[in-house]
Amino acid sequence: MSDALGPPDQTPDLWVCHLGTIPYVQATALQERIRALRQAGEVPDTLLLLEHPPVYTRGRRSREEELSRGDSFYEDRGIEVHATDRGGRITYHGPGQLVGYPIMAIASIHGYLRTMESAIVTALAGVGIEARSRCHEGPDYTGVWVEDRKIASIGVHVARGIATHGFAVNVDNDLEPFSWVIACGLPGTHMTSLAEELSLDERPGESELACFRERIAASFAGAFARRMRPISPLELGLEHSLAAAPPEAIAR
Repeated sequence: MSDALGPPDQTPDLWVCHLGTIPYVQATALQERIRALRQAGEVPDTLLLLEHPPVYTRGRRSREEELSRGDSFYEDRGIEVHATDRGGRITYHGPGQLVGYPIMAIASIHGYLRTMESAIVTALAGVGIEARSRCHEGPDYTGVWVEDRKIASIGVHVARGIATHGFAVNVDNDLEPFSWVIACGLPGTHMTSLAEELSLDERPGESELACFRERIAASFAGAFARRMRPISPLELGLEHSLAAAPPEAIAR
């Protein structure tokens, strides 16, 4: 991997790897592994695109009362709960939601978040959804919104100049679990999705998710002035990590 960054006079690469459905804990471990390689300069900036089984993740500013219904309520519905080192509050991930974990060298957290929001706004515009950033309203409003409805959540962690975690865009996922917590620390927040905003009569399923996955990858690479290079888990050296998961955990 020593030549992964390429000649310095060329547009930097952004490796983009689709991992299918991955449990949250495993995805966190994969990010840490790639972050170490990125810090060592052995790989370029990398974007992991995936889905999670149902899980709530609690950012560094989360409070206990945001899980308002008690542990047994969430356990009975098969939803895991995990603390995480990313910024932000509590959010939900589940099938049909596109999660992106960029492992990137950044100079400014503020600039990084705003560029990420811009990339998502551009991707949504490509499917006819007019979205916006609300960053001027405070840190709890980080993410992307359609009017006053939240369609994408963002939370990152930075260590030695390398960012991990990232974004989650609601494409065709069940939105009800967001109502069982105080999502993003904002009582009464209404979550939305591509399917809801486009008033699709039929659930779009994997084809819609796959199309938007390609769109977001291109938009993300463009926003950060990177040359997108799709790669497989094998090329990224993740095959052994994925092999350790049960088959249903890496369904594509």
